[in-house]
Amino acid sequence: MSYLLKNAQIINENKVFISDVFIENEMITRISKNIQPAPNTTVIDATGKLLIPGFIDDQVHFREPGLTHKANIATESKAAIAGGITTFIEMPNTVPQATTQELLEEKFKIAAKTSYANYSFMFGGTNDNLDELLKTDPKKVAAIKLFLGSSTGNMLVDNEAVLEKIFSSTKMLIAVHCEDEATIRKNTAIYTAKFGDDIPIKFHPVIRSEEACYLSSSKAIALAKKTGARLHVFHLSTEKETHLFRNDIPLEEKQITAEVCVHHLWFTDADYDTKGTLIKWNPAVKTAADKNGLWKALLDDRIDIIATDHAPHTSQEKDNTYTKAPSGGPLVQHALLAILEKVKEGVISIEKAVEKMCHNPAKIYQIEKRGFIKEGFYADLVLIDTQKKQTISKENILYKCGWSPFEGTTFSSTITHTFVNGNLMYKEGVFNEKTKGKRITFNR
Repeated sequence: MSYLLKNAQIINENKVFISDVFIENEMITRISKNIQPAPNTTVIDATGKLLIPGFIDDQVHFREPGLTHKANIATESKAAIAGGITTFIEMPNTVPQATTQELLEEKFKIAAKTSYANYSFMFGGTNDNLDELLKTDPKKVAAIKLFLGSSTGNMLVDNEAVLEKIFSSTKMLIAVHCEDEATIRKNTAIYTAKFGDDIPIKFHPVIRSEEACYLSSSKAIALAKKTGARLHVFHLSTEKETHLFRNDIPLEEKQITAEVCVHHLWFTDADYDTKGTLIKWNPAVKTAADKNGLWKALLDDRIDIIATDHAPHTSQEKDNTYTKAPSGGPLVQHALLAILEKVKEGVISIEKAVEKMCHNPAKIYQIEKRGFIKEGFYADLVLIDTQKKQTISKENILYKCGWSPFEGTTFSSTITHTFVNGNLMYKEGVFNEKTKGKRITFNR
């Protein structure tokens, strides 16, 4: 199947221009004005619409295997492509955890059969699986994931000798969740003694504090500098942490990079009053000053990537007292729309947004032939109508868990078409369920 997109407003590599795009055999084969359609080509009039590369989300939890009452790869990848995410990288803390090569490959097998988006998975490090970790193929697996706080099962890597050994032994990108567990335990004990299980949600960012985040991330960065490891710090949530990162060299030369998630750019601690545990994440949504500091660091390139940390739970699980309500929420369907809203408000330019959501994840993970609108690259593309509003409600939510922290929000834009590997996978609410995504590969 071939497609010709006519008169699209293309956003790519800090440029905005009107052009046609011809798609054939999974790839972008020509970008030019006034391309004439070949026989049997489907022509799409993109006049007045934005065309961007597919959003590459480097941090999701799709809950399969083992936690499929919350979500699975099929449901969440479908929500992702409706949200303009054409590639996702999923975390290892499923049941069982992806802490052996065999268990990791089982997840790839599930995705090959059920994922509508392109995919990769991270290998999970523990205190005692270094030999297995070192078998990870850098051309076929996105990264090593280490939980330096807030882990599940046995995935908390808290043995400092083991941590240094991992950092010293692998050349692969190491992605880390940084919150100091001892600090959080101490703070939790203080508030549990005062309130029992029913701690007011407003104390979540006090318990999972700036101190807990900074202590852990600064330690990880110091270790990376000592060992020469390639480090990527997930979901920064504090202004203080942003000063640990540099912006005086090109991204390609950085050994230490950082990510911010949509919820930390959108919500603040003032929203706990109305959203409650629906916006309980780890690390916590913090102050307006923190949110502003994260935006500043994103715009001046200390922070390199925007992601979601999509982590759904059921409404029943969320509707609990503080200590029993799990952290995390669903975001892949609405993350791009939320950032486009900030583009409309003038907070971020569309060129910078595309850089952070599309180009930079491809660069940081060295993903082959994705993340850009270029001839010879896979046609992972998203067409956006910036004049078509939509309000998020139960009726149009695609997540298996059936809720969104954005319910009731009216966004100014609508994603009309999503292409994955040159296949039109989503068109104005209708999905192509016959085709599946691909396992991405890495140029390492």
